[in-house]
Amino acid sequence: MAYHLPRFTAAIVPALLLPLVLRSAADTGVKPALKTPAALAFTVRNRLAVARPTETVSLPAARLSGLIKAYGAGNLLVRDAAGTVLVSQALDNNADGQPDELLFQTALGANETRKFTVSGAPNGAAARPQSPYTTFSRFVPERIDDYAWENERVAFRTYGPVAQQLTEAGRKDGTLTSGMDCWLKRVSSPVIDKWYAGYQTHPSYYHHDRGEGYDPYHVGNSRGCGGTGIWDEGRLWVSKNFVSYKTLATGPIRTVFELTYAPWQANGRTVTERKRISLDLGSNLTRYEDYCSSPQPLPNFVVGISLHEKKGAVQTDRKAGWFRYWEAVDDAEIGTGVVLDPRAVTEVRDYRVEQPDQSNLLVFMRPATGPFGFYAGFGWTKSGQFRTTQEWDAYLAQFAQRLASPVEISWAKTP
Repeated sequence: MAYHLPRFTAAIVPALLLPLVLRSAADTGVKPALKTPAALAFTVRNRLAVARPTETVSLPAARLSGLIKAYGAGNLLVRDAAGTVLVSQALDNNADGQPDELLFQTALGANETRKFTVSGAPNGAAARPQSPYTTFSRFVPERIDDYAWENERVAFRTYGPVAQQLTEAGRKDGTLTSGMDCWLKRVSSPVIDKWYAGYQTHPSYYHHDRGEGYDPYHVGNSRGCGGTGIWDEGRLWVSKNFVSYKTLATGPIRTVFELTYAPWQANGRTVTERKRISLDLGSNLTRYEDYCSSPQPLPNFVVGISLHEKKGAVQTDRKAGWFRYWEAVDDAEIGTGVVLDPRAVTEVRDYRVEQPDQSNLLVFMRPATGPFGFYAGFGWTKSGQFRTTQEWDAYLAQFAQRLASPVEISWAKTP
């Protein structure tokens, strides 16, 4: 028998039925279903006619907000067109506890476009593969107060305030420099912890190659590999050692940290400086974002590479934005280099003097209101990565090409 509702007006019926509907749901324990965020499809395009064998792709967290809210940034999964889950890393760039980007790496052929998806799962972190390699950085109190960083190809370090104080007190075991040191490694495994552990019992431990590499690179008061400064009235003005640090990320794709320097003088100008430093897996070059400012106008900003004993060879391509020095180190050779946006370069000087540690290849940039961005690093012939200066030059040239033409990410339209 059909059941007929009394003839109430349309305005009254919903009001009478609503309590019945709510009671029914409460009585049965049924909850309204939540819509699961769908996987997001996107493509990555290489617009260059050269291959990109190791390309870091950054997906902005704002674009992934629905997935992050549903699953958490640590449970997101990036898959290639074949459905293979890739190594990825959620990155919090400002230590506020919220992810800012999701990183993964891919290889792209010349002019190639590849398809990917990003999705989430309750146990996504367990489904994501573990990388055999990693990036790493940390403060090193066991060697006074260094800060060191590395990936599977290269390693670097710089020096803290106690090392400076020892030098200023006349001690020979201190170090006073804001230059950047190169640790020449020839294994893909991490070496920082192992080499510093060796230092605890043998202070010269990492200055001897035991098959993993070593540290023969001299910095002194030079710029080392990528140190900075201000040039004015015929000389280079530089900071002293860093005074504080903040480690922001270590992981399978990128390590990020910040170094802050005490205010320093550049020919009567008080300069404040903070560096944000990062290193990606697969790269021989560290990225620097230098926040350098002064109440008085600064005439320029300079990035330097030490020329050591001035026995090596300088090569520059100002139009492309790369600059390098190639020299002999013991029984092998090392190429150091800087890559940056050529539009920022105002001058390049092969600056050689008799004073120790003051000969540097100097790349001048015009002052800017934001950070100065550049890359600096090295290649060592014993690592097996580069055999000749021509191969190192080709690496820098292609790095500059990739920097000038970033990959293009296109998102598929959602239904």
